[in-house]
Amino acid sequence: MFDVLISNGYVVTPETEGHLDIGIRDGRIVELIEPGSQHEARRHIDAAGLQVLPGGVEAHAHILEPAHRGWTKGEEVWLQGPEGSSRAAAFGGTTTIASFAFLGVHDENTDDPVAAVERRRALFDRKSYVDYTFHPGVVGNPSDALLANIDRAVGAGIPTFKAFTTCVTTAQEGVKMDDGPMLDFMGELSAAGGMLLVHAECDELVTHMEAKLKRENRDQWYNLHLVHSSTSEELAFQKVCRLARENGTAVYFVHVTGESGARVIAQARAAGQPIYGEVLHNYLCFTAEDYKQPDGGKIQTYPALKTESDREALWKGLIDGTLTTVATDEYTTDYATKVGGRTVETACGGHAGIETRGVITYTEGVVGGALSLRAFVDVFSTRPAKVLGLYPRKGAIAVGSDADIVLWDPRVERSITMDDLHHDGDYSIWEGWDCTGWPVTTLVRGEVVVEDGRLVGSLDHGQWLPRWLDRTVLDGPGV
Repeated sequence: MFDVLISNGYVVTPETEGHLDIGIRDGRIVELIEPGSQHEARRHIDAAGLQVLPGGVEAHAHILEPAHRGWTKGEEVWLQGPEGSSRAAAFGGTTTIASFAFLGVHDENTDDPVAAVERRRALFDRKSYVDYTFHPGVVGNPSDALLANIDRAVGAGIPTFKAFTTCVTTAQEGVKMDDGPMLDFMGELSAAGGMLLVHAECDELVTHMEAKLKRENRDQWYNLHLVHSSTSEELAFQKVCRLARENGTAVYFVHVTGESGARVIAQARAAGQPIYGEVLHNYLCFTAEDYKQPDGGKIQTYPALKTESDREALWKGLIDGTLTTVATDEYTTDYATKVGGRTVETACGGHAGIETRGVITYTEGVVGGALSLRAFVDVFSTRPAKVLGLYPRKGAIAVGSDADIVLWDPRVERSITMDDLHHDGDYSIWEGWDCTGWPVTTLVRGEVVVEDGRLVGSLDHGQWLPRWLDRTVLDGPGV
């Protein structure tokens, strides 16, 4: 007998798509069955008329972090916690979240990533509807002690570390990692079987352009694209790829913003490097021209939005595989904080996106004709699971995989309102956006968390996920 039987739905598996029934037992998928077969189950879910997809994997979410004080006028403001983030994720069809454990920010011990993750786990325990994992984040240059601890962390299922090539704005100090320490850091990651996540911009150009715009009285926030430019991204990407080549280091570029960055990634991948790129769904839909809207500041995410041709290049990169995933850089604040900064130095980054990632990508990609349904599953679920070291436990409807499943109704048409969303913030950049297709029911390891648009899950259910990267991901552009 199955615990749950999902029947009559249109199912996307790694090998096929079509009508299948899914048998679930003990939180795992145990059987894929031809429709119409008779099986006993404690619970039946009729998915007639619905698409049955693997739950989404969010690779890049800032949760329960202190916001940068340069963006909050010096006040202590905390980002949305795991309760709100995981609730929004579940309603959006996302069943796994990767957040951060920033050493020296979240954790007083700046040298032990295992201890940092343990403390973050304690903060998420019994406070998440969905499963979660963490990237240790390194602020500034790594100490010798930290480098010595990387192998132990990767062995403990913590294989992805984030670093910065820039302080992002001149209001911050000590964030970027210098070239020599980054080379050493990459070497340790490669030897251990880990991967570098990197926010890559040319810090010298960023600081130069901030100062230049101030001198010229052009430092209004809507000129952010002149500071966080395509040239800055291209130069930083080139340098990181060159450093990574020294040790064969796998690199995941977070929030790629334009054509030049995507081109650098494509060239590195063509040369056989294990280089991966992430695009945020707001970059797929907005450009720097949208900053000129009356409340355009709410759509800003660092690095800045670029041009229409850059937006089109991001779609092209997603379609041809240059870019690996769609993520959010989830960073939920209140509206007053979000739009409070009025200069290129103080404009607040991030936005609430963890619930809308799938809906927007499905609408603009699948309904818009840019992505097939299978390609949507790839960028929403399968590829991030692979690049994070979670596949095939996550990211697949397959025998043996966790029963993380979202039932998607392709017939739903709505214009997004705040009433449709479930995060803790008081605004969304997607209010008024017309959508077709909507997640209606979400299961995490076989437990129904959202049912027909109602929250029915438990905060006790979410679990921390250890991860190990496959050699196909580490040795070449395997995703």
